[in-house]
Amino acid sequence: MKTIADIAKIAGVAKSTVSRFLNGGSVSEETKRKIEQVINETGYTPNAFAQSLKAKQTNMIGTIVPRLDSYATSRTLMGIDERLRELNYHMLVSNTGQDLQREIENIYTLAKQKAAGIILLATQVTAAHLQAFRTIDIPVLLVGQQHEEVYSLIHDDETAGYAIGKYIAQRGHKKIAFLGVGEYDVAVGVKRKKGVAQALREHAEEVEARFFETTFNMTDAAEKAEQLFDEFSPSALICATDNIAFGAMKAAYRKKQYVPKDISITGFGGYEVTAMMHPSLTTVHIHFKEAGQMAADHITKLIKGEDIPKLTYSRFELVLRESVDIRTNHLL
Repeated sequence: MKTIADIAKIAGVAKSTVSRFLNGGSVSEETKRKIEQVINETGYTPNAFAQSLKAKQTNMIGTIVPRLDSYATSRTLMGIDERLRELNYHMLVSNTGQDLQREIENIYTLAKQKAAGIILLATQVTAAHLQAFRTIDIPVLLVGQQHEEVYSLIHDDETAGYAIGKYIAQRGHKKIAFLGVGEYDVAVGVKRKKGVAQALREHAEEVEARFFETTFNMTDAAEKAEQLFDEFSPSALICATDNIAFGAMKAAYRKKQYVPKDISITGFGGYEVTAMMHPSLTTVHIHFKEAGQMAADHITKLIKGEDIPKLTYSRFELVLRESVDIRTNHLL
């Protein structure tokens, strides 16, 4: 592989001149033609990482994620990485292990490393987050959560929650449970629940609804689902994530309840495995990869000083499969 020194030697110029040319600095037209000719003849490709370290502004985009063992995170990262490469940027991933203090520290660290911008897959937006955003003074984009002070790209959780809640009610289910997470997570713990609740209120005369809380962990979800089956005995259970739905299906199996004959179960997310399991899971498919691509587009526009909406929604769709039974002749 050719180096800058090789290119300089062949072109008959100083190494610093080649470096200046590659970084967009001032070079005479004659020298520029010489260097371009040598680069074309040798097929030389600049080391983007080394260039970015020397530049005043790098082409690195810091992406902070709460966990790596998540379908939503991995698909979103795939979308971000693919689009950034197309736009000649590079992604630097920082995993916080769901530790909020590490998340705040990583914001400052990425700024010190001269990241051009930061994409944060947030679970919460605290006062410490906002202070960090103001201090670092580089573009920041939230994905999955929103705040009025920060550019945000969110999944339309409330509308999606309403859609799945309405679907279940219209299938004739009279006792419906919702299994969600704590309200510390605004998107999953508040908005999805709010959308489901709104839909079920529209059927209040014919539907009895109860709301329960667990964690994102499948084992915890299975234990809570067993409890609510005993306590409430719903005919349908709407789960705030696909992982929670997996736990609920395990709980139904333990209780010798058949899905969907005895209980209908739905998820939220649209993980690929939901189509392959038996029975296949009715779920809300969120286009995580597409959202990642959109996030990459937005952060690069912010870096360039271009206008984008303060708040953007990603797409979702209901995926209707085998895990929901119909309890009436009334069809959609």
